[in-house]
Amino acid sequence: MTKYLLDFEAPLKDLEDKIETLKSTSIKTGMDISSQIEQLNLKFENLKKTIYLNLSRWERVQLARHPKRPHSSDFINAISDEWIEIHGDRYYSDDKAIIAGIAKINNQNIMIIAQEKGKTTKDKLYRNFGMPRPEGYRKALRVMKLAEKFNIPIITFIDTIGAYPGLGAEERGQAEAIAKNLFEMSILKVPTISIVIGEGASGGALGIGVTDKIVCLENTWYSVISPEGCASILFRDSSRAEQAADAMKVTAQDLKELGVCDNIIKEPLGGAHHNFDEIVLNVKNYILSTVEELSQLSIEELIQNRIEKYEKMGVWEEIG
Repeated sequence: MTKYLLDFEAPLKDLEDKIETLKSTSIKTGMDISSQIEQLNLKFENLKKTIYLNLSRWERVQLARHPKRPHSSDFINAISDEWIEIHGDRYYSDDKAIIAGIAKINNQNIMIIAQEKGKTTKDKLYRNFGMPRPEGYRKALRVMKLAEKFNIPIITFIDTIGAYPGLGAEERGQAEAIAKNLFEMSILKVPTISIVIGEGASGGALGIGVTDKIVCLENTWYSVISPEGCASILFRDSSRAEQAADAMKVTAQDLKELGVCDNIIKEPLGGAHHNFDEIVLNVKNYILSTVEELSQLSIEELIQNRIEKYEKMGVWEEIG
């Protein structure tokens, strides 16, 4: 099974291979070895729970990067009854790393802005590996302003290793584009929700992430820099990424404790790629219930709550 690709999943793959071998032997020889297969299946399920219910921070980072993990486009197609994509920033071009448009979910109009990494090599190149350029953030802002004009709630799907650091992106104002989004999102007059579905790195993620609610799927990470990047800077050794992940506290569970993440959406055991229908239902239900909750607030309450939310982040006091 190609679902098991990560180092810590190797024992599961070995056990699953043994089960498949016994099943094949039983079919070929006609021998009744159902009891042995049943014992191995039970052992497999117990081992699966032991591994996935005791993941380290670094192992969760690895799951967030799993090649079989669903992408933004998968979620958009699965949760939307209707979907119309909007292209271009009206300044320079259409950044394919950002998908934006209007969806209908259970008769609720939702404006969706998402970072898309791509799956195949060709698609990854087309999507620039999910690293938006300035025109991507400007397209996102254009769509946000449309949502505000027509009073449509905004959902953003975050999944990026960061904004594109290329020379052209810097020449076209990468920092300014992200900074403007941070400011404009803080005062948008519609409900906004961001959902981290994989990786959330640096200002590249934050450029579409200043929202009323920040929610993370269970096996995701969200931080100012990747563990490898942090290890390279602090330890001058990227191989110490596991140590950096622990130091930075990058997981959804850490962010919930720190007050950065409002909610954690539970994933199927083993990760979102193990049961896509289940995770789609969880995400869809969260979106609809939270949009309904936020829609009860006045514009003044919405903006004030948002301001207070971000003012509280990082506040600390010294005792003694």
